[in-house]
Amino acid sequence: MGIVNIDDELHDQLRRACAVTHRSINAQANYWIKVGMLCEMHPELSFQEIVAQELRAAGVQPQALRSGRA
Repeated sequence: MGIVNIDDELHDQLRRACAVTHRSINAQANYWIKVGMLCEMHPELSFQEIVAQELRAAGVQPQALRSGRA
């Protein structure tokens, strides 16, 4: 494991994002790096398609969508 230097503004954005996603700062940075790399490697796929593929690969089973809004 190494140390990655990032600018203060990006670190502030990481801190803000992790409060919303309930991840640590390191976990949020890891997520952004991984998703960014996958997006660069697969420009034909949308962000949502990439995340859906990763969730399926991890064995996540989605529930059926309900019709209408509550």
